[in-house]
Amino acid sequence: MLTANARTAWDRGIRAYDASILDADAWGHGVELVRDVLATIGLEARTHHVGVTSADSVPVASRTDMLSAIALFGLPGAEHPAVPALRLTGTVLSVKDLREGEGVSYGYAYRASADTRVALVTGGYAQGIVRALGGAVDVAVAGERHPVVGRVAMDVCVVDITDAAVRRGDEVLFLGDPAEGEPSLVEWVRAAGLTAGELVTMVGLRAGREETS
Repeated sequence: MLTANARTAWDRGIRAYDASILDADAWGHGVELVRDVLATIGLEARTHHVGVTSADSVPVASRTDMLSAIALFGLPGAEHPAVPALRLTGTVLSVKDLREGEGVSYGYAYRASADTRVALVTGGYAQGIVRALGGAVDVAVAGERHPVVGRVAMDVCVVDITDAAVRRGDEVLFLGDPAEGEPSLVEWVRAAGLTAGELVTMVGLRAGREETS
């Protein structure tokens, strides 16, 4: 989706991007991947200087004429047709029954109020699933929403799946496109009290990165 957003900007006549896009390991997507996408489209890096002029300086395009990080990454507030570039997924490692009163994760901060089923899922704070999201957001499995419960660990978290037909190996969607009813950064911002930019940059190096069209 990075490519789609960059191409949309090109079609609108934008030929340069704000060099800050390549900061913070390219906002969670990987700096090399982002640089390659922008170069393939033909966009050039420019530094936006405010209120600085000189006799021999080359004018830099105004910020409205440069591709911003919000537009490229499809962050909340981006104008249509930009779409969220980041899809963050995990995998179900195991499924187990959880009886009323039984707890999960560190310190058993969550205890089941009734008999249920839970899934252990790859994806923890090392992959950008910040701890504040435990008990506060949903994931999607096969298009159905399920809450993250208990404390988020380094590489895994626990999801309450009740009676859903969830199996080992199923894909779990942490972040997707809100226009499709998928979990979104807007929900994470509300739960974590961080900005969308801060959250996407927390997607760690231990998460695999792949550009899709």
